[in-house]
Amino acid sequence: MEFFNKAKAVRLRSHLGKYLVANDDEETVRQSRKGSSSEARWTVEFVQDNCHLIRLKSCYNKYLTASEEPFLSGLTGKKVVQTSTSASSSENSDRCIEWEPVTSGFEVKFRTRDGKFLRANGGTPPWRNSITHDVPHRTATQDWVLWGVDIVDILDFESLSNCESFASSLSNCSSHSEDFARSDSGSVPAVVSLSKM
Repeated sequence: MEFFNKAKAVRLRSHLGKYLVANDDEETVRQSRKGSSSEARWTVEFVQDNCHLIRLKSCYNKYLTASEEPFLSGLTGKKVVQTSTSASSSENSDRCIEWEPVTSGFEVKFRTRDGKFLRANGGTPPWRNSITHDVPHRTATQDWVLWGVDIVDILDFESLSNCESFASSLSNCSSHSEDFARSDSGSVPAVVSLSKM
């Protein structure tokens, strides 16, 4: 989580070297090699009541959302889409837009509240360039949930002070989030600090 403390906006790079982008239909997402486009920029929002969670907002002011709709009928992967929230949104819909960053070496996995991971798919259509959330069951697909994070904008001094104040108030948070399923090993990976990079 510390990795995102100073980030205002990020780009997410998949194992295929492509970036997570918001499509201009303002509903779907995909992978693209055009990492410099505004569609590859995701604004980071911190979830106030849980020190482990972030939200990612697209250039269309929509949130990266783990939907319950299957990507393909009969398969386990579910669609990842862009959605907006309203003041009257339910706790369940909020859960769909909240992601727990879990570091794995120099890369990050983004875990949903259901324990699934943001996944960049490859292969032939319809899989090519698609984004789903799923649990990788095979060794061959373990890397598909790893993302490189490029920080493209940092918080200004005033926001940074507020963020650091917020982060320090969260220092008493347990390193184990009970709202999330744990990894197979049951341990929480070390967090990469932006200040060490």
